[in-house]
Amino acid sequence: MEAMNTLILTAIFLSLLLMWLRRDSTRYARMPPGPTPLPLIGNLLQITGNVPYKHFLKLSETYGPVMTVHLGGLRVVVLVGYEAVQEALVQHADSFAGRPKLPLFVRIASGYGVITSNGDNWKHMRRFSLTTLRNFGMGKHSIEQYIQEEAQHLVEKLCKTKGSPFDPSMSLSQAVANVICSIVFGERFEYDDENFAHLLFYTKSVSLLLFIYLFIFLIFLKMYNMFPKLFNFLPGPHKAIFGANDELKQFTSTFAEKHRKDLSPDSPQDFIDTFFKKMKQESANPNTVFHCDNLVQSVLELFVAGTETTSTTLRFGFLILIKYPHIQEKVQKEIDEVIGHQRSPTMADKKKMPYTNAVIHEIQRLADLVPMNLPHATTEDTHFRNYMIPEGTIVLPLLHSVLHDKKLFKSPHSFDPGHFLDETGCFKMNPAFIPFSTGKRVCLGESLAQMELFLFFTTLLQNLSLSSTEDPANLSLLPCASSFLNIPMPYTLLINPR
Repeated sequence: MEAMNTLILTAIFLSLLLMWLRRDSTRYARMPPGPTPLPLIGNLLQITGNVPYKHFLKLSETYGPVMTVHLGGLRVVVLVGYEAVQEALVQHADSFAGRPKLPLFVRIASGYGVITSNGDNWKHMRRFSLTTLRNFGMGKHSIEQYIQEEAQHLVEKLCKTKGSPFDPSMSLSQAVANVICSIVFGERFEYDDENFAHLLFYTKSVSLLLFIYLFIFLIFLKMYNMFPKLFNFLPGPHKAIFGANDELKQFTSTFAEKHRKDLSPDSPQDFIDTFFKKMKQESANPNTVFHCDNLVQSVLELFVAGTETTSTTLRFGFLILIKYPHIQEKVQKEIDEVIGHQRSPTMADKKKMPYTNAVIHEIQRLADLVPMNLPHATTEDTHFRNYMIPEGTIVLPLLHSVLHDKKLFKSPHSFDPGHFLDETGCFKMNPAFIPFSTGKRVCLGESLAQMELFLFFTTLLQNLSLSSTEDPANLSLLPCASSFLNIPMPYTLLINPR
């Protein structure tokens, strides 16, 4: 009798398993084409090294601009080229507006903040963050004054190098971070402030560790996503990420608590004050998303995203200007003609400076800062072109393939400001210029970053000349780290007053 019961239970189990496999097969039957995966590892052997997007580009030559790739046991839809990315993120914006719910990201952000959150939390936090940033000057004259003042502080610091070989990385990070500080904390830090150095250290650690490890340790991270509780007890790169992230959260929490004690609800002075005011207004709502966890995560994201991306773009820009001194000279000539040396550059000057504007856009395009984009996820079963992509599928819209699209850039792998100039020399926007992504998940700090890049570049080149410590022809524009984040090769330059 016992043997019969075992046989019946086994038969039921096998029947249910077969039904699930058939259901799973049906669910993914109309996915985009892609290379045949191997058991357990999927297509990882075809995506090796620290530049996975290049392997995706190669695979797309066979499988087309919309394809399915298996990263371990994860099905991932990869979008290649301007047309596919634009169609998905803009024309089907709501369907591709999710973020994948990976345990690694849950451990880091806990579903709070804006960047990795989903659903109502994401909608409310994005709306609040965007409104608050605008109220405190993002894209307006008030924040322009902060950036102008910080640019002058940066000029003063760079002048102190007195023509000695100098690595600009830390100074650029400090200047950009202080702009964020003025919005979030309502104050700036002196460049030698210990708390400021502490904040920047952990900001840089979180961003670099997370982005660099994300594909180099892809197999490891897949294992973490499968066994998160086990890996909490094991050493590995995740420990470095979690440690830096927790330190930054603690720093932010301490600073926020100081703000709470000094808060004047009727006159919030910065992002943190405004968030506390909103928390008080929502205190009777048991389902509110305005609580301390969301505050800390949102502030953390502002620093990690706002500081490292803009400062790294400036570093790429300096490198390009010392490699191509004739470009620097032409920009300085336009600065002299439009602005002169008696006043600081303003955003009103931008329309009168097409060449400088084109150079800055081309720096952003060639820097290709986040070539893989941040991963998206479908929010529902999605009919896209002739395919059906199930809800929750990870989607990688390759920004690299858009910023280097041969159909829209005549020399996509070369530095050419002409990509953003028409036949008469006037500035011309290129539709494939989306370094901040596009659609519902476009970077909410885009207008701030564009303002910072223009004012920092023009102020620095108005007052300083940059030159290389070696033959410019030997300088490489290839990134030294290129998984999810492109980072320029370390370099030193010579800085002299004009």
